[in-house]
Amino acid sequence: MVSPKQLLATLESALLGSSPPTPSQRVQLLHAIRASLHSFQSLLSYPPPKPSDRSQVQSKSIRLQDSTLITLDDQDVQIALKLSDDLHLNEVDCVRLLVSANQEWGLMGREPLEILRLAAGLWYTERRYIITSLHLLLRAVVLDQGLEDDILVEIQKYLEDIINSGLRQRLISLIKELNREEPSGVGGPQCERYVIDSRGSLVERQAVVSRERLILGHCLVLSVLIVRTSPKEVKDLFSVLKDSVSEVSQSNTAIKHQISFSLLFALVIAFVSDGLSTVPDKASVLSSNTSFRLEFHELVMATGNDPIVEGFTGGIRLAWAVHLMLINDGVAARDTGSSTSSNEMSYLSQCLEVIFSNNVFQFLLEKVLRTAAYQTEDEDMVYMYNAYLHKLMTCFLSNPLARDKIKESKEKVMSVLSPYRVVGSHDFAQNSSSISQQGTETSSLPFNSILDFVSEIYLKEPELLLGNDVLWTFVNFAGEDHTNFQTLVAFLNMLSTLASSQEGASKVHELLQGKAFRSIGWSTLFECLTIYDEKFKQSLQTAGAMLPEIQEGDAKALVAYLNVLKKVVENGNPIERKNWFPDIEPLFKLLSYENVPPYLKGALRNAIATFIHVSPVLKDSIWTYLEQYDLPVVVGPDVQSSPSIGAQVYDMQFELNEIEARREQYPSTISFLNLINALIAEERDLTDRGRRFIGIFRFIYDHVFGPFPQRAYADPCEKWQLVGACLKHFHMILSMYDIKDEDYEGVVDQSRLSTTKESTLLQTQLPVLELLKDFMSGKTAFRNIMSILQPGVNSIVAERSSQIHGQYLENAVQLSLEIIILVLEKDLLLSDYWRPLYQPLDNILSHDHNQIVALLEYVRYDFQPKVQQSSIKIMSILSSRMVGLVQLLLKFNASNSLIEDYAACLEARSEESQIVENNNDDPGILIMQLLIDNISRPAPNITHLLLKFDLDTPVERTVLQPKFYYSCMKVILDILEKLLKPDVNALLHEFGFQLLYELCTDPLTSVPTMDLLSNKKYQFFVKHLDTIGITPLPKRNSNQPLRISSLHQRAWLLKLLAVELHAGDVSNPHHRDACQTILSNLFGQGTTGIDGGQAIYPLSHPDTFGNADFRSFSKSKVLELLDIIQFRCPDSTNKLLNTVAGMKYDLLAEDILGNSGKGGVYYYSERGDRLIDLASFNDKLWQKYNSAYLQISNLGNEVELNDVRETIQQLLRWGWKYNKNLEEQASQLHMLTAWSQIVEVSASRRLTMLEDRSEILFQILDASLSASASPDCSLKMAFILSQVALTCMAKLRDERFMFPGSLSSDNITCLDLIVVKQLSNGACLTILFKLIMAILRNESSEALRRRQYALLLSYFQYCLNVVDPDVPTSVLQFLLLSEQDNEYIDLQKIDKEQAELAHANFSTLRKEAQSILDLVIKDATHGSDPGKTISLYVLDALICIDHDRYFLSQLQSRGFLRSCLTAISNISNQDGGLSLDSLQRACTFEAELAVLLRISHKYGKSGAQVLFTMGTLEHLSSGRATNSQGGLRWVETRLRRDMAVDVDRQQMIITPVLRLVFSLTSLVDTSDYMEVKNKIVREVIDFVKGHQSLFDQVLRLEIAEADELRMEQINLVVGILSKVWPYEESDEYGFVQGLFGLMRALFSRDSNSKLPGFTRSRVLPENQRSSELQIFKLCFSLSSYLYFLVTKKSLRLQSSDSSSNYPTSMELQQPTLSLLNSLLTSVTNALERAADEKSLLLNKIRDINELPRQEVDEIISMCVQQESVSSSDNIQRRRYIAMLEMCRVVACRDQLIILLLPLSEHVLNIILIHLQDSSDAFESTMTAKTITYGAKYDPQQDFALLCGQLVPTLERLELLSEEKLGHNLKVFCRLATSAKEIAIQKMI
Repeated sequence: MVSPKQLLATLESALLGSSPPTPSQRVQLLHAIRASLHSFQSLLSYPPPKPSDRSQVQSKSIRLQDSTLITLDDQDVQIALKLSDDLHLNEVDCVRLLVSANQEWGLMGREPLEILRLAAGLWYTERRYIITSLHLLLRAVVLDQGLEDDILVEIQKYLEDIINSGLRQRLISLIKELNREEPSGVGGPQCERYVIDSRGSLVERQAVVSRERLILGHCLVLSVLIVRTSPKEVKDLFSVLKDSVSEVSQSNTAIKHQISFSLLFALVIAFVSDGLSTVPDKASVLSSNTSFRLEFHELVMATGNDPIVEGFTGGIRLAWAVHLMLINDGVAARDTGSSTSSNEMSYLSQCLEVIFSNNVFQFLLEKVLRTAAYQTEDEDMVYMYNAYLHKLMTCFLSNPLARDKIKESKEKVMSVLSPYRVVGSHDFAQNSSSISQQGTETSSLPFNSILDFVSEIYLKEPELLLGNDVLWTFVNFAGEDHTNFQTLVAFLNMLSTLASSQEGASKVHELLQGKAFRSIGWSTLFECLTIYDEKFKQSLQTAGAMLPEIQEGDAKALVAYLNVLKKVVENGNPIERKNWFPDIEPLFKLLSYENVPPYLKGALRNAIATFIHVSPVLKDSIWTYLEQYDLPVVVGPDVQSSPSIGAQVYDMQFELNEIEARREQYPSTISFLNLINALIAEERDLTDRGRRFIGIFRFIYDHVFGPFPQRAYADPCEKWQLVGACLKHFHMILSMYDIKDEDYEGVVDQSRLSTTKESTLLQTQLPVLELLKDFMSGKTAFRNIMSILQPGVNSIVAERSSQIHGQYLENAVQLSLEIIILVLEKDLLLSDYWRPLYQPLDNILSHDHNQIVALLEYVRYDFQPKVQQSSIKIMSILSSRMVGLVQLLLKFNASNSLIEDYAACLEARSEESQIVENNNDDPGILIMQLLIDNISRPAPNITHLLLKFDLDTPVERTVLQPKFYYSCMKVILDILEKLLKPDVNALLHEFGFQLLYELCTDPLTSVPTMDLLSNKKYQFFVKHLDTIGITPLPKRNSNQPLRISSLHQRAWLLKLLAVELHAGDVSNPHHRDACQTILSNLFGQGTTGIDGGQAIYPLSHPDTFGNADFRSFSKSKVLELLDIIQFRCPDSTNKLLNTVAGMKYDLLAEDILGNSGKGGVYYYSERGDRLIDLASFNDKLWQKYNSAYLQISNLGNEVELNDVRETIQQLLRWGWKYNKNLEEQASQLHMLTAWSQIVEVSASRRLTMLEDRSEILFQILDASLSASASPDCSLKMAFILSQVALTCMAKLRDERFMFPGSLSSDNITCLDLIVVKQLSNGACLTILFKLIMAILRNESSEALRRRQYALLLSYFQYCLNVVDPDVPTSVLQFLLLSEQDNEYIDLQKIDKEQAELAHANFSTLRKEAQSILDLVIKDATHGSDPGKTISLYVLDALICIDHDRYFLSQLQSRGFLRSCLTAISNISNQDGGLSLDSLQRACTFEAELAVLLRISHKYGKSGAQVLFTMGTLEHLSSGRATNSQGGLRWVETRLRRDMAVDVDRQQMIITPVLRLVFSLTSLVDTSDYMEVKNKIVREVIDFVKGHQSLFDQVLRLEIAEADELRMEQINLVVGILSKVWPYEESDEYGFVQGLFGLMRALFSRDSNSKLPGFTRSRVLPENQRSSELQIFKLCFSLSSYLYFLVTKKSLRLQSSDSSSNYPTSMELQQPTLSLLNSLLTSVTNALERAADEKSLLLNKIRDINELPRQEVDEIISMCVQQESVSSSDNIQRRRYIAMLEMCRVVACRDQLIILLLPLSEHVLNIILIHLQDSSDAFESTMTAKTITYGAKYDPQQDFALLCGQLVPTLERLELLSEEKLGHNLKVFCRLATSAKEIAIQKMI
């Protein structure tokens, strides 16, 4: 069964939408109404209380209908039984109500009385849903709502069935029963009087029931139009009507009147519709029952004592009479000899007699049609009421008997001659709207009442006049032979109503223009005005003569004529009416005469006002005539023309204060203000800023509006009309005129004059400034406006719904609020200059806080949306200005009502079915913007208040409970949960998602909001991915605004999800579940894997490489979301020339659009888009045209104007299209940005929660590249997509060697290390191909290409290693041999496939090589410095994968290498400062060197030869980057404060240069040692000499203090010198001494020496291993140099340093054999230590699965520099990390061993050479030493001692284990053995 709430929602979406229901909506609609058949048939019938159920409830255990067992406590039992007693409801149903109330509101912690009211309110809400659903169905059939015929037939058949089954009888019974004071009605004396409605508001139960009765009454009326009533139903209706009317006479409330009206019109419609159905083939239902006619006639003709009941009965008599007329006509048509005809005629005659004798028409006019209750009734119902009154009167006027009675009544009234009474301006006669007290016998006659009754019917529905020949026939009859001014006035009033449509206006004008009536016509009007003018002129020319008075009849008739004139001109055809009244001057001539009644002057001015819009020429004429004829305003700007002070002047002020004030009626003043306002509104020349209207303003301000609260008013309508006219004038002043700079000081001066009571000249005053001064000082206008508003919204609502003047009061309230907004928009511009005399309006309001509360509470006023809008706008402004606004509202107990009112307003807006065109007039959008704007303001702010954050505690600690409190939060969540009416509520949905996003990102509200949204009750984060996330976009041509909003909705939703993924606390189960659900929904496992296999696969599988073309997968939501954004957005550029091509006004338009400053035509929308204000654009275009063309050429003819109009229309159409296109482009970009955020956040933080990560990343990467390469992709979109692709590529690289995460057991194997998540070769090539296409796209920019180049480099890095580079091959082979189950892992195959991928990459690039190189070289040579840098690195990567020197030849042929070298040589022209630009140039320089270095490394000696041949060294030397001064500049900046900059430059400049020079030394061939002409040697030596200081400083660096960068520099310098410096004969530069010094420092170093760069901190294991490697690398370079000297230059070393007793030589301090022995010892120690550590770690790696957790953790802490595991990691992950880290250490140890072995060989060879030297060498050395040091020196003994020290070390080297070292040591061991043997010999 469908719940009442679901039923109503289904009906509203299907029947009230702006578009026809969709097929699915139709199915849902039909299913819902069929499932609710029983609910409609037994409408509001509920099971009564039962003793058994009562006992069950008292037992505290209840089983509901859905078999749910409910346990109750004592309080629940009491509330359930109280509900049963109060509502006459079954006890079990009351328990169900309590359960529903708990689900809806949350009852925990509420008082029992509140729970009772909530449950009762929920019950009444369910009832209201059912009644409203029935009402919607009935309206859909009766009213034309554009439904399709087939569904309309279905609904009508359904309604006919339920009506025939007794629904109407049930409606009649309910209307009667619900009025009883008993539990089933309005409640008995013991029942609770109040309930809490769905808004959380406390309302009277009686008001709720009365509203139900009214809706039931409407349903009753509508049902009569579907199925005709039976006789019994008519009699029951009549009985209920009399009961209801008798109650109305006792209680005069509007809703009871409306219930009575519904019953009255149900009978009227029943009689009329039934009578009209009497056609030859279809008889009347009621007429077929003769006994009914007799019975009902007797009932209706019975008289009573209650005049109200008798009056309503008279209305039924009129409908009964018409019914009889129609029946007789039908019967006469079928059978002229019927015996019943005479009875019917007698009934009819009796009815007509009573109707006319009681003047039923007058009663219906006064007590029904003109009542406030009727005028505030539902518009559709009033239309139906009027429509059937129209049919009733048409039938009535067409019947011969009725016409005879009307004629008789007319003759009677004409026979009574009304005595004319003379009236003047001082007479206290009533105005034209009142009925004259004279001639009572004529005014009460039916003829006049019929005329007025007909007028009232067609006043609101003029379209009913179309084709109404009967009415126009009656007009011709009624207009003849008037001898009584009352009948003439009534007739003319009817004509004015008939002229309410264009067709009616034309007919009335034609009637009065021709000779249809002898004495009635336009000529009569104008002649009468002229005659009286002549009389008055003659009287004025006669000395001492009194002005003749105007007779009352003439005055009343003239007023009636003028009303007809007003309507005819107002509604006439715009073209035809220009020629209707060529001379309107007579209308002005009587305005200045004192004896003309004010109400006649009012009618004259009202008629004049309608001519303003006829033509501009006529408007100017009206100004002229007013100045000539109308009463003067003596306070006008022309002070000199004012009369002397002592003379009494009859002017507007005198007439207001002396004439109208005494009469307490103000028609003249009201009409004067309305006329002036209408004229001012049409003014287009605003240059004088209203100075010419200052007199009018002062009159209104000082004499009309100022004292209006103190005046007396005979008619409240006039009071509020007068106030409305004044407020309209103020509103126009504030809106038309702006504040300018010159107003600041001038106004201050005027204010000083006012403070010294010096009168200010009127010419210097501006109305807008005077009005602002009033408000900013709290003077008269401000006080009066607040007196209008301060009674409060409840008072205004009561008057609006119960009083005739309510609509005028409403207008005054609306204008007052809008004026306050206008003042608030301008006051801050002046307040800083006008202080302290004038203050901002919010300060003035703060003097009385009740004023602020009153203003804000008008959001509750739902009669007029503009009032609500104004109140919301005021709240928005005040909330931005007043910090303590929330505290103020809390203090005055207004906060709770405001929370409910705003929520109710928002909810009502969400339920509407019509689109609001202007967003500024949409209360829902205004509320959303208010909430969003206030989020970031100081707490507590309005957003916190309206969303029901806890303001008694810190906001961030709030626990949001939307179900507990009715607030905007509850409404917004409901709106976003259902997402109903997407076309109407699109912006509400959009701003709802934005609001939640802003709440989730605000520091104060983020935690409460995210906790709420992640709660299982809402599950908000993933709810809409299917509903709005991936649904197709609306078509641009059909609904572009919805398309734009839909994109923004998705954007905010995705950003909201991204926030949860980024900031959600995954330690909280709710957030963890939310994150997991979001990820699984976004990246759902929809793939079938790469190449049809599993998504993540081991590399060794033979079928997992290649074949990427055979991928097949179903797209995940994240890819579907990307597909949605991939469309070509319409061009939003300012292509104005295409629009107005060839037009001479295009320059004007471009000039206007080019002005983007103040006064321009642009504005920012609520989304922040910069759009064209079309209204302002239109005004500017006309202004430009008028100033630029009309004044120059004076060709302002009609042709020229038409041309301009057409051009402007085209420009406006272009502007509208431009706005929409720009909005769509922005929305597309917004959604893409949000999509990129959620993808990047997911990839960076949360993707580990999912399986198949590599596959997911590949899909996103592939889709991003495809989208960015698409021609539909804009430049901005491509930039975002490239960033996403870059992130995915980086995560793919990280993903390859990450912990597998889901292994089947706790054991870790070799497979776990080498099974990387590498994509197949085919997939990789797909990425490369699409990336190339993206780079080569047509529309591109350097910034975009920089991202794409970075992605390309990342791709090359990804393809570089398949197996983890930190895991050496030796380790893998060791593990493979030790494991038995890994036979299928083939490392050689992996290497082969890696080589194939590299070659395929090269082939793919080569296909597009020309285009790629053109683009990259262009960026590398002509781009910005960042662009050059990354482009150079791309070239570096291309060289790296080059085959057959293809790319090298391309670079050479294009001259790039030459230009690169030229750029290097030109570095001397660059700034060497520390600016960002210089750093960027340094980066570019480093990249250029990297390209050259890559060529040298990639192509070996041939590459180096190419560089050398091109003069690389010369170019390096010619630049100043590393010359002597430059070197000092780059190196010595480390002494400055900005050390980081120095390190960067060391890294970017010096080190790359040294690397390049070192690479060129590979060309030095040692076989050419004796060749002095070796060119490369010479040039390198020259380079070294040219940079002596740099080399010298590097050699002098303290090894212990050197960091990694400095160590590399030392290694490079030593390497360069060791290659070339032996060729240098002289050592004047001291480099040899420097090298020898390094040898002495390093060779003597033991294992306990300080490690470089780590003297000040704890030496970490990882750093220790790295530093040790660097030291031995340097030792290897030095040993190579020494070996070269020994072998090539026959250098022989001393065995040891000479004794300190001997004088030292100033020669070079060469290293000694003792130092080499020391070095050999250190190397041996290091080899043994590295071998042991390597062996130990390999064994632990093999046994990793046997190690306990403690030992695994010790291994991790020993190997890893930083903590890489958390306490929550299991043993599986810990073993994986330990195994991987041990592999890395083994790799480092193996690298050290590889270095130490050749180092040892160099040292051994040097020692061996010395050992093998002949004894002659020793003898000569001994002789030299003896000469030098004396006879005590014994070199042989010294050498023997050295050999003795050497032998143990050599023995240790012999014992090194090949198994432990992992290298072949045969040659090495032979060398060590040879050295040992000779050393032993020398010892002997």
